[in-house]
Amino acid sequence: MNAKLYHSLRNGALATSLIIMLVFAGCKGKTADDATLTTDIQQKLASDSALQNESIQVSVNGGVATLNGRVSNDAARSLASNDAAGVKDVKQVINNLVVGPPPSTTAVAPAPAPVPVETPAPTVRAKKEVVREKPSPVPAPAPVVRQPVPAPAPVAAAPAPPPAPRFRDVTVQAGTTLPVRITQTLDSGTSQTGDSFSGVLASDIVVDGFVALHRGTAVTGRVIEAKDATHFKGSSALSVELVGINARGNRQSIATDAVSKEGKARGTNTAKKAGIGAVGGAILGGILGGGKGAAIGAAAGGAGGAGINAVTKGEQVQFPSESILRFRLARPITMHVSNDNQ
Repeated sequence: MNAKLYHSLRNGALATSLIIMLVFAGCKGKTADDATLTTDIQQKLASDSALQNESIQVSVNGGVATLNGRVSNDAARSLASNDAAGVKDVKQVINNLVVGPPPSTTAVAPAPAPVPVETPAPTVRAKKEVVREKPSPVPAPAPVVRQPVPAPAPVAAAPAPPPAPRFRDVTVQAGTTLPVRITQTLDSGTSQTGDSFSGVLASDIVVDGFVALHRGTAVTGRVIEAKDATHFKGSSALSVELVGINARGNRQSIATDAVSKEGKARGTNTAKKAGIGAVGGAILGGILGGGKGAAIGAAAGGAGGAGINAVTKGEQVQFPSESILRFRLARPITMHVSNDNQ
């Protein structure tokens, strides 16, 4: 009886453990559903200041996001695709966005239908016998006295309204994203700290319905860190920022957060290769010369492995020409724009 009870408890414990393992396995592989991904992509696009005035619709089916609608330029089309691809659990982005102005939706109102007019039926009047009496004498009318009509008082003309101002000041707030297409390649192996670079805005910057900065506006920047990959260990790094903008022929200084990129280090790989060389040298030295030979072989093998890796640097990083870098304004800037830029 005790043996049967033992086996029953054991089988029950195994079944419980299997159920717990299946539950944890199901929780571990759970991914976001299509509705959640649609909401996440829409929020990502809405938070991008460069896409706030674009008409973009998002749909997700099985983790594949489809972008439909119309955007003002190719840069906005690329930015929308990059933002959607950056959302977690999105497997693929199908970009169906069309570049061009929105189609006109003005419709011509149809002419009103004519209202039928009913013609009244002719009235037939019965003839009546009229007995005519002699008319009584009509008294003579009293004489009419005409009063002169006073002339109207002159009306003063209303003053003309003042002309509307042609220009206004528009402030681009701190934290606004400036997408910039750089015009030359920046490389951690060749660029130096303090080097300058140039580029242009990849899309319009719109504030309160006015174009504060036009697409194609020239900008300048500088390299604030260019770290070459060192021998044995250490990683390459490249960091840049914007320092100026040339809007409508007027250059203005600006400050942005840095955009940085770091390469992979080679320190771990170098240590492994040096260790392998030392072990190989120790085996060969032991075969040829015993204990003393093993020590000499280990030193020689380690030195050889380190020498091989000494000529191999870590991975270099670069920002290729024509790539789009996204800078965030560190302080606001005020632009003098025309009312025609609305």
